[in-house]
Amino acid sequence: MKKDLLKIKLKKIFKNHKLSKKHSEICSNYIVNAELFGASGHGLARLKMYCDRINKKLINPKPKIKIKKISSSISHIDADNSIGFVSADIAIKKAIENAQKTGIGLVGVKKSGHYGLSSFYAEQAVKKNLIVFCFTNAPPALAPYGSRKSLFGTNPICFGAPTGKTPFIFDASTTIMNRGKIRRASKLGLKIPYGVALNKNGKITTNAKEALKGTQLPIGGFKGSGLAWMVDILSGIFTGGSHSGKTKDPFDDFSGPQNMGHLFITINPKIFIGSKFISEMKKNIQIVKRLPKAKGFNEILYPGERKSKTFKKNNNKDIKIAPKILKEMEQLYAVK
Repeated sequence: MKKDLLKIKLKKIFKNHKLSKKHSEICSNYIVNAELFGASGHGLARLKMYCDRINKKLINPKPKIKIKKISSSISHIDADNSIGFVSADIAIKKAIENAQKTGIGLVGVKKSGHYGLSSFYAEQAVKKNLIVFCFTNAPPALAPYGSRKSLFGTNPICFGAPTGKTPFIFDASTTIMNRGKIRRASKLGLKIPYGVALNKNGKITTNAKEALKGTQLPIGGFKGSGLAWMVDILSGIFTGGSHSGKTKDPFDDFSGPQNMGHLFITINPKIFIGSKFISEMKKNIQIVKRLPKAKGFNEILYPGERKSKTFKKNNNKDIKIAPKILKEMEQLYAVK
């Protein structure tokens, strides 16, 4: 399907579910971009989930989002259980505004929901020539090191910096595989790679449904577990959002809103070295790229380059939609 047609359909679906025209457009853009970036686990595969939670009054389609100014640099947002795309979009824009005024922006969000890819928000800041960190917690998926029970989410860590061309954006979950990919594999009956998840009995599984009932494995063993814990503190405890395994799974737990927390930190790179930042970034990247290549590598890419190439490649192509997801879309489109 052509991306423009897909956006029109998605906007209608969200408007039919009582979102405003502006909020429908924000959500549609982020979902389509996830498909174009090749992150289908964060795209159309989640559309029905968002709509189900709106229908069950667990996502507020008409939120009264409150922005509390703490200082010229710091803001705290109560998202009123809005869809995560909307609250995070407001938050990153406020963090950018704060950093442009004072050199640094710190914005915490509480009472939000799943917001898609962190890199979406990082890219906005980087395009304004800012350094950025984005954190969000997530439903239980990862067992803390030494435990048999999942508690932390996949809790991604995202960092971005301007380079003068393709943004440097590192966006990675603290699990070996992000949960969106496992969810999509489960929906479509696909296998997952060996060694990324355990079933409920603690054995490695390639069955996506079994993985969702078990636990995902962290990157780097105890190091990944520690990073997931760090994100739980920053985006959960610090912001006033849910934490310690209390974030509700959007697909399976309809007992209440997710109350997710997000944290955005934006920094003007001119603070310490003035206008030299971009030129020093270019030197840094070139030094790495000129290193001898390991066997099987023709090029050393920095974080963000591969996704940028994927986006450019897919931008003028039709978006392929799995039949099961297309059927869900058509059903949601027909809702009045």
